[in-house]
Amino acid sequence: MRLLIVNTGSSSLKLSLLDERDRRVAEHTVQRWGGEDDLPPLERFLQSARPVDAVGHRVVHGGPRHRGPARIDDALVDELEKLTDLAPLHQPRALAGIRAVSRLLPDIPAVASFDTAFRAGMPTAAATYALPASWNARWGLRRYGFHGLSHRYASRRAAEIVGAPVEALRMVSCHLGAGASLCAVHGGHSVDTTMGFTPLTGLVMVTRCGSVDPGLVLWLLEHTGISVAELRDVLEHRSGLAGLSGTSGDLRDVLAARDAGDGDAALAFEVFVHRLAREAAAMTVAAGGLDVLAITGGIGEHSALVRRELADRLAHLGVAVDDGHNDRVSGDSDVSAAGAAARTVVVTAREDLEVASELRAMLSPAVRSDQPVSGSTAAATSTSFRSTP
Repeated sequence: MRLLIVNTGSSSLKLSLLDERDRRVAEHTVQRWGGEDDLPPLERFLQSARPVDAVGHRVVHGGPRHRGPARIDDALVDELEKLTDLAPLHQPRALAGIRAVSRLLPDIPAVASFDTAFRAGMPTAAATYALPASWNARWGLRRYGFHGLSHRYASRRAAEIVGAPVEALRMVSCHLGAGASLCAVHGGHSVDTTMGFTPLTGLVMVTRCGSVDPGLVLWLLEHTGISVAELRDVLEHRSGLAGLSGTSGDLRDVLAARDAGDGDAALAFEVFVHRLAREAAAMTVAAGGLDVLAITGGIGEHSALVRRELADRLAHLGVAVDDGHNDRVSGDSDVSAAGAAARTVVVTAREDLEVASELRAMLSPAVRSDQPVSGSTAAATSTSFRSTP
């Protein structure tokens, strides 16, 4: 069975074709994808990638109902559209990807895998906001968390690298990219995360502010005349590393400006690393200790400086990296210093493998529509469905 995995970002479109052994036989990234009517890049990829037996889509937000993957049909698309306000950068793009692919492959089974599903079993105390209980119940207010597919894969792969069962480990998984979040993993399950009701909170990100005092937001609305729309735009697109440094926010640009003597860029990097270390320590509490620090995502995989800064600030938790190995690492690797109490592992982000795993489970002949699936898949469907027209 050959699986097409579709992963849409805020501007990009990543396509991977996996064979029956989950090997990538074809892949392509469209850096500036125009949306559901921009079909030529997809058509060119499919011309060389056919046949395709099933399609898996990464979707950021599944809302409160979806605790596992779901078959794609018109009803699901309508449901996911209603969640757009909770993930305005990514949800519309995921829906655009679903519509575009289904136009080109109308008779191929398609399944949505949700970043929020890994958090479905998060302890109630970690998921609950201290708001009126009636509000939480009426509007489904809770901490959903995101990057779940990445964190689940990183935790499993990190366990393989250190040679221990994931169920026996206390981990902090760090997904560091344009969007960034941490996840506390205990016994293979997510027990806390830095993101919340939306992907806006938690760590400082490339353009997102991360956590700010809600009273500050209220003060801005009450005293400055700024509109809700403008405030949303600033918090989502003009804050974070970009807002503090005056650069694009790309870490490479921030560091180049810092090295050229730019004080704002230097401060931006310090704020980024300070928040990262502080939240990693908090996730260690939630995990009940720290056996493994797993680092993934574009920044996590490629910035030896960020890994070293993080390790230095978590030294009191037993974290230390081998500088030589850390500087030279390429791909999955244990970069821990000799004798470190906690292992530090770099993991190449492979959300496509998590999506493929869920897709295969959904299409298994042994799975009936009335039978739950064990493991990461909390719900199942039969194979007799079509992607949304």
